Amino acid sequence: MQAFLLAAGLGSRLKPLTDTMPKALVPVAKRPLLDHTITKLQDSGVDKIVINIHHFAQQIKDYIATHPYKADISLSDESEQLLETGGGLRFAKHLFATDEPILIHNVDILSNANLKELYQRGSRHAAVLLVSQRATTRYLLCDENNRLVGWTNIATGAVKSPYPNLDVEQCRRFAFSGIHTFSPTLFPLMNDYPEKFSIIDFYLNICDKVEIVCHPDEQLQLIDVGKCDTLATAEALLTQQPIAFG
Repeated sequence: MQAFLLAAGLGSRLKPLTDTMPKALVPVAKRPLLDHTITKLQDSGVDKIVINIHHFAQQIKDYIATHPYKADISLSDESEQLLETGGGLRFAKHLFATDEPILIHNVDILSNANLKELYQRGSRHAAVLLVSQRATTRYLLCDENNRLVGWTNIATGAVKSPYPNLDVEQCRRFAFSGIHTFSPTLFPLMNDYPEKFSIIDFYLNICDKVEIVCHPDEQLQLIDVGKCDTLATAEALLTQQPIAFG
């Protein structure tokens, strides 16, 4: 199993902590987010991990150099320019095997997700997006077979879809977890994209051409450690369920 760990972001919502360190090294229950996520990936069977870096990149390089893991870890250095999720994945494509899916995981997501099962699903589709019914303002839109057909922001009414006559009210709505699988066969479809682009926008542009599916997990428990006020909640989750949450 191979994985791409998104750790290049500026972590603006975690200021002032990220004024002196990358988001990936922010401690939760006395361990950096990076360590929690790498451990979760390893325990799920991932033996190759590519981590993209940008903000305080050297600190992550130093951390990986002094903290050996079972998995083979490579760094994709975006120090010159932050490339967003899609651009970052394409920039790192030479580091991945081309004959198996890539599990993509945000470094600031802690969950009880069954990553091994998701990865197995990824071998049957162009991309599989782990989703849930949690309340949010931004939803992925799917048809009756859970195939991705669009996206909406219910606060603004904005809709993105390659289907011009999409009936949003007839779609299933799911909250994205920040965890998904990606088939390397999709890389050629990225050739004409700019250096920086969102992977979700990419999926929304091509979902009428290739099979991108949402996988709802009714048992999913997830926390996005994106703000300082979520750190306490994250620590409580890890204390109560240290195995499930990494």
